[in-house]
Amino acid sequence: MAFPTETVYGLGADATNPQAIARLNQVKGRPPEKPYSLHLYDAAQVLQFVDDIPPAAERLMKRFWPGPLTIVMPSKGGGTVGFRLPSHPVALAFLRCCARAVVAPSANRSGSPPPTDGKEVAEALQGSYDYLLDAGPTPLGRESTVVSVVGGTLTVLRDGAIPEAVLRATVKDVTSDK
Repeated sequence: MAFPTETVYGLGADATNPQAIARLNQVKGRPPEKPYSLHLYDAAQVLQFVDDIPPAAERLMKRFWPGPLTIVMPSKGGGTVGFRLPSHPVALAFLRCCARAVVAPSANRSGSPPPTDGKEVAEALQGSYDYLLDAGPTPLGRESTVVSVVGGTLTVLRDGAIPEAVLRATVKDVTSDK
């Protein structure tokens, strides 16, 4: 399902369904070992996947969610997982209807520019998706900022809609990289 967020259009699949993830990898032309972030409709869903929310992540969630920020943090059982809580009303309605975590990378082939409207999704994916929730152009037209909050350190993994300086100022007294 292709759907709009405030940043770009995403291509959603059930995070718990291996066949859906395999199809998503095929559509995007993405290697299976590259992880996807989970899109949520409520910040409380994070607790299903982590033992504890790091203080810096909690502060970022309170300030920027819902919004254009993906936060990677330690997951239950080891490793890390990224989370995104979009602010677009269509995205939130779709995610709420799914009633589970959804992986949702940008709705394009890997390496191509992310689409910012339904027409660009159709052109980029040439009908290889099942459904498109077309809500017109995305408000920001730029991908989310992706940060990692692991071991008390904030690392920017991808520049995006929220400037790094603003993120660092938000968490400066609870991270080791002040």
